Amino acid sequence: GMKSVTAGMNPMDLKRGIDKAVIAAVAELHKMSKPCADTNAIAQVGSISANSDDAIGNIIATAMDKVGKEGVITVEEGSGLDNELDVVEGMQFDRGYLSPYFVNNQQSMSAELESPFVLLYDK
Repeated sequence: GMKSVTAGMNPMDLKRGIDKAVIAAVAELHKMSKPCADTNAIAQVGSISANSDDAIGNIIATAMDKVGKEGVITVEEGSGLDNELDVVEGMQFDRGYLSPYFVNNQQSMSAELESPFVLLYDK
């Protein structure tokens, strides 16, 4: 893209072309895709994605079963040797807290709130 713009192509025309290509690619992927029918199929797809590691495939299938079709799954690299699945109900913010006085769980050093009011703003 940058070479084309440097050579004199209109950047807006380039963006429109990229947008059309994205729409066409997504439509083609939807045609080629087939939904997983059951937990075993999800485990197989997860195993293939994890270099044929059946344990990882089963963890992914369990996670999909727990969060549902619209849920969010986050994969993180761990420091230990074992694989674990941690299900968080509600919302979890990884940025931390503004003050250490917010900590109400001393064991995990976290702020766990029940039915909080949340204010979002942009600086």
